[in-house]
Amino acid sequence: MKPVVKKATPAAIAVLRQATALRPNRKKASDGLLPSAAHLKQSPNSDHNTGFGVDLTHDPKNDIDGRAFFEKLKDDKRVKYLIFSGKIWSEEQGERNYTGINKHEHHLHISIEDKSGNDTSPWFPWLGTASTVNKVKAAVKPLPKKKETK
Repeated sequence: MKPVVKKATPAAIAVLRQATALRPNRKKASDGLLPSAAHLKQSPNSDHNTGFGVDLTHDPKNDIDGRAFFEKLKDDKRVKYLIFSGKIWSEEQGERNYTGINKHEHHLHISIEDKSGNDTSPWFPWLGTASTVNKVKAAVKPLPKKKETK
């Protein structure tokens, strides 16, 4: 089993924040970063465990189309593999049928290459740029440091 981290990578967080900044009304019901207990049991070696996996809700009505993103993200060098609608793709093995229990009909799974965990550059350049207000909301910022108690 891959060890479970407490926080997703900046790149994985950026996927969801950028999608929301670009399409603020998008649905988020199937968004995900870190694994639930059920996910851990079902997929103990998932990239969600290490913070390198992210699920983006399929919402074509709000221009977040899992099928289109599946195709476009194949060109992104940060992508390790993609899963959507019963298909899995990686650069090494190409596209093939996905045999896992969850066919990923409601979300696109993106696994990020280990060397790209801190890369927060734009994930969806084909969607344009976010408004200033949404850019601020979507910025990846570290949490403030805790004050030391004496």
